[in-house]
Amino acid sequence: MGKPTGFLEFNRELPADRSPLARVADWREFHDHMPEAALRQQGARCMDCGVPFCHTGQLISGMASGCPINNLIPEWNDLVYRGLWEEALERLHKTNNFPEFTGRVCPAPCEGSCVLGMNNPAVTIKNIECSIIDHGWENGWVKPEPPANRTGKKVAVVGSGPAGLSAAAQLNKAGHRVIVFERADRPGGLLMYGIPNMKLEKNEVVLRRIKLLEDEGVKFVCNCEVGKDVTAKQLMDDFDAVVLATGATKPRDLPIEGRQLKGVHFAMEFLHGNTKALLDGKAPPINAAGKDVVVIGGGDTGTDCVGTSMRHGCKSLVQVEILPKPPLERAKDNPWPEWPKTYKLDYGQEEAKARFGEDPRIYLTTATKFEDDGKGNVKAVHLVNIEWTKNDKGQFIPKNIPGTERVVPAQVVLLAMGFLGPEQPLLEALGVERDPRSNVKADHGKFQTSLPNVFAAGDCRRGQSLVVWAFNEGRGAARECDRYLMGKTDLA
Repeated sequence: MGKPTGFLEFNRELPADRSPLARVADWREFHDHMPEAALRQQGARCMDCGVPFCHTGQLISGMASGCPINNLIPEWNDLVYRGLWEEALERLHKTNNFPEFTGRVCPAPCEGSCVLGMNNPAVTIKNIECSIIDHGWENGWVKPEPPANRTGKKVAVVGSGPAGLSAAAQLNKAGHRVIVFERADRPGGLLMYGIPNMKLEKNEVVLRRIKLLEDEGVKFVCNCEVGKDVTAKQLMDDFDAVVLATGATKPRDLPIEGRQLKGVHFAMEFLHGNTKALLDGKAPPINAAGKDVVVIGGGDTGTDCVGTSMRHGCKSLVQVEILPKPPLERAKDNPWPEWPKTYKLDYGQEEAKARFGEDPRIYLTTATKFEDDGKGNVKAVHLVNIEWTKNDKGQFIPKNIPGTERVVPAQVVLLAMGFLGPEQPLLEALGVERDPRSNVKADHGKFQTSLPNVFAAGDCRRGQSLVVWAFNEGRGAARECDRYLMGKTDLA
């Protein structure tokens, strides 16, 4: 697996990012590319570890450890080291329908569980994965592969995000007629409108793969909201099976004084509107240019709000995090192969630091009030420090610390505090059973809902989660849907 002594000879290296102050002037991807010789050297660092944890794909302490789609990582690392790129792509496509997506936006839990990472920097798995598929596209190795035979069965996939796309790709591979319904004007769901261009380019990356799916026989119907434009009854009458992949799109709100003021927006409203305007050649409907911006919440969505605001040319930026600042190295209660909960300066925060002089995040802080400018617009956010204490039930809850109140200016406030679950109208119309968190009730591994011909995958089933888990579930739901339709399945 790679060069037996490679991990002793070579240090971890990643492609250089473009300068933070230069890249905020455009919407192009912020990574540069590594030469082939350097990539092969990085592949050589994959050690013959005997029991590789990188592709285990399990939950430890509630977090992903290893690759949820069980990528054959040691195999394609070795093939890259040996210069066998086409063979590496074949291995990669065995488990991953869309490596150009995961190679760009997955947080790489595989690297967190890399055996080398126990006492050295982990193998650059994510970058090697992205390089393999980019090589494939550049060399014409990625071609449409429509099924040789059709089964005569029709399957509707509701939602064209990560789970929906992977389900559609696999069901089409099995020979079923697949129609994907998407309520937005372009397919891709989260990949199209939830992740900004500088992380995932739309025309050259997302739509390129969707065009290939169309060439393989998948049909996309956009500007069509199932439950309104197509009723639940029509869906059940017209299709042999249905896969629900609607995502968890109900955002978590912050119901404090002033929430109704103009200028306070959900993060996805901001990100969706910006990407659509960019693709349509128009000005963004929510523009942070010249304004003081406060982002409330962390994670990838918070970072994307920071990066997008920087590209608009915001006047100032503060990101409010209610959790404590992570340690620089793994804490004792966060051992390998758990996902490392350590501090990092992501791309958006790096750009804000370069522009304003410091990391924009302030930790153990919450907002208590949005202040009115007298005309119905937000002009400031009232903040206070918090500490986490246990209540009488033993649960940790935030408690405001008196004397730490302060006010920061803000004409744009972006709420990036996660999501509460899927929207309910379609689920109610179908009559599928929900779990206590309002998600579609369906067991992982089976994905079958309370209706035998309806399956659920991704965030609408498991709640807000990683893109790579959505790919895992989309493939799994397709497998079980195929088994339901045909009595057996060859899908992995």
